[in-house]
Amino acid sequence: MGNKPSRRYQPKGDESTVFISKKNDVYRIPALFYDRDRKILMAFAEKRKTSDDASSVAIVMKTGIFKEDETTHKVTVKWSELKLLKEAHLHRHRPMSPCPLYEKTSKTLFLFFMCVEGTITEQCQIRHNCNKARLCYITSKDGGQSWSKVTDLTCKFDEIKSWATFAVGPGHGIQTDGGRLIVPVYAYASCCCSCCHCCLCCGSCRPTPNALYLYSDDKGKTWQFVHKLQTESLECEMAEFFDEGGNSKIYCNARSKGGNRVEAILHNDRAGLIPLLPTVKLVETGGGCQGSVVSFPVQSEAAGVDDDQNQNPNKWLLFTHPSNRSKRTDLGVYLNKFPSDPNAWSKPWIINSGPSAYSDLAYTGDGWFACLMERGKHSEIEQIACKVFSYNDVKQGIGK
Repeated sequence: MGNKPSRRYQPKGDESTVFISKKNDVYRIPALFYDRDRKILMAFAEKRKTSDDASSVAIVMKTGIFKEDETTHKVTVKWSELKLLKEAHLHRHRPMSPCPLYEKTSKTLFLFFMCVEGTITEQCQIRHNCNKARLCYITSKDGGQSWSKVTDLTCKFDEIKSWATFAVGPGHGIQTDGGRLIVPVYAYASCCCSCCHCCLCCGSCRPTPNALYLYSDDKGKTWQFVHKLQTESLECEMAEFFDEGGNSKIYCNARSKGGNRVEAILHNDRAGLIPLLPTVKLVETGGGCQGSVVSFPVQSEAAGVDDDQNQNPNKWLLFTHPSNRSKRTDLGVYLNKFPSDPNAWSKPWIINSGPSAYSDLAYTGDGWFACLMERGKHSEIEQIACKVFSYNDVKQGIGK
């Protein structure tokens, strides 16, 4: 069921290819960050030998600068040359799942990612209840021109010792208005002890995945995990909004294994992520696909009036995900003006007709957004493209 998509409106924003795949060079798993200080977009992706998850060899990036045509007012993005992030690496491990987030006080960009031993697959780790993934990050203070050495956090967490495997994001993390840094995570809790050789005794045990997040309240000096979402859930992203009393809430949107998306809200750290009632508004695609969510300031409905600077503390949500229930196609943009209500989602505005898969959103201010997305003519992994559009485009696209 769900909502019937709208296709009749074409925006004035730009649509451009950022990473294009070819033989022995496949780009997948987009992540996007907008640097408000430098007014640049930063696009990240995995570089792989093939489409196989186990063939990842590096994390790459490009930076983009906005340009607006004075006559047509069309917004375009000029992208830099590709840069290989050699710092995002551990010996004998492959880097995966880029997840950028920004600490605004110290002006530090964190790029989280996992490093997985050799070519061991996620399914192999799950089957043997034996984690081979490591939690890592690098940082930059100059807009990605230079990066720190890699930091490996894995051994600092007892939780990871009890997981069959895990992953960050993929896609962006956030910093709340109160300063908390949040990195989206999903983990398969092991039903065996933490020693890998003991896992052989539990062949009948099958770990299940749950969404959660890693957070820091001291600008990234120390980190800890929030309690996991009890509903089975996979790749996820988070967004902050505020209730009527002005209290901060964390919204979670997570991949499921089919049917509908998993949505949850964190009211406080002790309770953890509490699932919202399932809704048919956000369908899941086939066996599941990653999606992206951002919150943004309440916008004025008056034509041509931007409400970014108003006194309304609340925020709305924007979500991107393939809109087809059976296959990865027709990437849709969904709007929700009441974040705590899963039935408040709009019908999707299709921003890419045809094969579409993973995506990542960024709010760039003044009612404008950028979406980095996997797409293609015959396959969704042919390229990673960026589409720029405004809130007015979204309104027109969904028919409101």
